[in-house]
Amino acid sequence: MLMTRPTPRQSSGQAKANMKMTLPTRLSEIKRDWHIVDIRGKILGRMATEIARLLMGKGKPYFAKNLDCGDFVVVINASKVSVTGKKETDKVYTRYSGYPSGLKRIRLEEMREKKPEEIIRHAVSGMLPKNKLRASMLRRLYVFSGEQHPYENKF
Repeated sequence: MLMTRPTPRQSSGQAKANMKMTLPTRLSEIKRDWHIVDIRGKILGRMATEIARLLMGKGKPYFAKNLDCGDFVVVINASKVSVTGKKETDKVYTRYSGYPSGLKRIRLEEMREKKPEEIIRHAVSGMLPKNKLRASMLRRLYVFSGEQHPYENKF
């Protein structure tokens, strides 16, 4: 039915009874799928946006920003992701422990040797919303440096 303005004889309650309402998404209606993403030779930032979109569930018809509607994502070949320009030597990941002289810096090429999974996790984390849902979205992200992973039966 079409929504109409109440006539002077109609109360606003009667007009509301005639219109259809979009119901909010319930947690029981959320269906989580599994996706596998092979990022061998793909550009880091472009793949991170696609992974973040899957984790948020933005492509789903019942997407709501205040709910965690996303899917599970398994990323393989994290050690073979590519970057553009001179980022391999110039990009620096910085963290601070909170103690005096606790500033730690590591370049992308060193991170690729030590923990290649963290490169993907850090990039995707930066593209997710900065709120309480971010941690639950990142829990559904599984990153592996090679092609082997324990979630073969999910696909």
